Amino acid sequence: MIKIIAIVGMPGSGKSIVASYFKNHSLPIIWLGEIIISEVEKRGLMLTPQNEQVVREEIRAKYGMDVCMQMALPLIQQKLLYHPLVIIDGLYSFSEYKTLKNFFGNELLVVAIFTPKSLRYERLFLRKIRPLTAEEAELRDFMEIEKIEKGGPIAMADLTIVNDGTQDQLDQKIEIILTKILHNSSLNPCSN
Repeated sequence: MIKIIAIVGMPGSGKSIVASYFKNHSLPIIWLGEIIISEVEKRGLMLTPQNEQVVREEIRAKYGMDVCMQMALPLIQQKLLYHPLVIIDGLYSFSEYKTLKNFFGNELLVVAIFTPKSLRYERLFLRKIRPLTAEEAELRDFMEIEKIEKGGPIAMADLTIVNDGTQDQLDQKIEIILTKILHNSSLNPCSN
């Protein structure tokens, strides 16, 4: 039985939109990026993509690539006491994936959100919170793939949702997955 859905994808793919959909269905969301933002704020730094990157790389170098997941595991377990399903918004490193998979095994479902690069970059440029130029977005892609192993969880995803259409189309794809999970139906790996 699936207890954890981890949402993976590159910046601008729609991970947070998918997480919001689950949140609107009263499911708890754990955002691993919040651990990094909290650390940036604790250090008294301005909340910028550059400062987030510095902090992200420093704590991973000091405590291991799965530090955010190790810090989140107690919270995940607590949420599972009161909810049948917990959503993780953003599984970033392959080490985080391995830690989560070792802990939850077949109770984990990894869902990759795929969006073509040009559309992701457009979305990142237009977003209100932490917008990025195309150049900044490409640099972030390279950094996340090379320095924090982001490609690993995407490659290991159980399901892939292609997010290149409207919000309603994306919602319909998520609804199918959620309905199957909540009704204990089998989920076959597929591309939607």
